[in-house]
Amino acid sequence: MLLSFGSDRLPTLGVNIDHIATLRQARRTVEPDPVAAAVLAELAGADGITVHLREDRRHMQDRDVRLLRQTVRSHLNLEMAATDEMVGIALDLKPDYVTLVPERREEVTTEGGLDIAGQLDRIKSVVNTLQNAEIPVSLFIDAAPDQIEASAQTRAQFIELHTGPYAEAKLAQDQLLELDILAQGTAQALALDLRVNAGHGLTYWNAAPVARIPGMEELNIGHSIISRAVLVGLERAVREMKALIQSGG
Repeated sequence: MLLSFGSDRLPTLGVNIDHIATLRQARRTVEPDPVAAAVLAELAGADGITVHLREDRRHMQDRDVRLLRQTVRSHLNLEMAATDEMVGIALDLKPDYVTLVPERREEVTTEGGLDIAGQLDRIKSVVNTLQNAEIPVSLFIDAAPDQIEASAQTRAQFIELHTGPYAEAKLAQDQLLELDILAQGTAQALALDLRVNAGHGLTYWNAAPVARIPGMEELNIGHSIISRAVLVGLERAVREMKALIQSGG
């Protein structure tokens, strides 16, 4: 299966709705509903819906992802750890694609890219299992040359570059340096026949430069959109982010 996001134009927008489930789980109730949030995000122009089913089920639950698989009309990106349990869920669920991410129970959110080079055989096995079942795989990695090279060796179709260091840079010169690292990483990945997405920490103030990197296919953005949605509504928040990245800022 080959997804077609388009590599010759500005990237599309994948909306991560994990924080809708986080709000629901804070009270262990039934609202807000992530499925309803996905519908609103798509109506507002989201090109895809991203969810992370964590091993500790801190926000998204198994029922959520099953209902989302049945209702998402764009594409469903399932973020998950490279564990036997999650591979089994993915094989049963058949999301449009899977993004393998690192996961530590004590972290608040994903703190860095997956170490592909340090566990190449394991990741190769997981990628092979999923892609043989026609589930494309993306690897969430830091924009480091050795990790990009190792990702190509797994034969995954995509990588997702970790934009946290860029988003967290305080000084303009540091932000430009991190942006250049992302651009160089994208160019390296494309030369290795990898398709490139990006995400983590992107906001209405810093997403546009990443969107302008040649070859970038999709930006996955969650916290900033959901935070803005609390104040202006989810549809408006998604429309504004989509317009921002599609206009190149």
